Amino acid sequence: MDVKKYAAEAIGTFWLTFAGCGSAVIAAGFPQVGIGLVGVSLAFGLSVVTMAYAIGHISGCHLNPAVTVGLAAGGRFPAGQIVPYVIAQVCGAIVAAALLYVIASGAPGFDVTKGFASNGFDAHSPGHYSLVACFITEVVMTMMFLFIIMGATHGRAPAGFAPLAIGLALVMIHLVSIPVTNTSVNPARSTGPALFVGGWALAQLWLFWVAPLIGGALGGVIYRWLSDEPTGAVVGAKTA
Repeated sequence: MDVKKYAAEAIGTFWLTFAGCGSAVIAAGFPQVGIGLVGVSLAFGLSVVTMAYAIGHISGCHLNPAVTVGLAAGGRFPAGQIVPYVIAQVCGAIVAAALLYVIASGAPGFDVTKGFASNGFDAHSPGHYSLVACFITEVVMTMMFLFIIMGATHGRAPAGFAPLAIGLALVMIHLVSIPVTNTSVNPARSTGPALFVGGWALAQLWLFWVAPLIGGALGGVIYRWLSDEPTGAVVGAKTA
């Protein structure tokens, strides 16, 4: 068993969920100095950049079941390791959400039912976007995320810049899609907060597994078709 790889994925996904969702729950609307939509978008992107440099050489730094599935579809990752990677990622996200809940609940007036950075559609979309609009957004955003990851980690891509390209892509994705779905593109990140919100968040969680996984697979397949055979490492390429 590649225990160290799975541990790295759990730690990395913990950091992405804690830093990204934490910025939304704790800092986004803080009086007078709230970081807002741009700040939350940067927090998610920076969490990926920092972890890509920290653990990319250990596990590939997927931090996301949709990335793992997409890389497998694109021929960059062995299908036999998908399940343990996804389990590690989900566990990391749940631990992050639990710690965030403990911290956030220490503030007066905290109410987990207000969202807790969960993803949603219809009445639970930040902009009240429909299920169809949210589904399309998550598929397209995840597809392009995987397309960028595949290209940035290709053996012929400029060396050393993959984490920056991938992190900036995630910032862009959040800038566009936070008003639509609160931005998932990552089933693990969606699962952690949803478990603490319960109710509607769990009832709508299916979309934030199905759409990103479809989008990730599409992105991997399209890039594999477009480009020549990848020359980078199968698992060790810095991804997100």
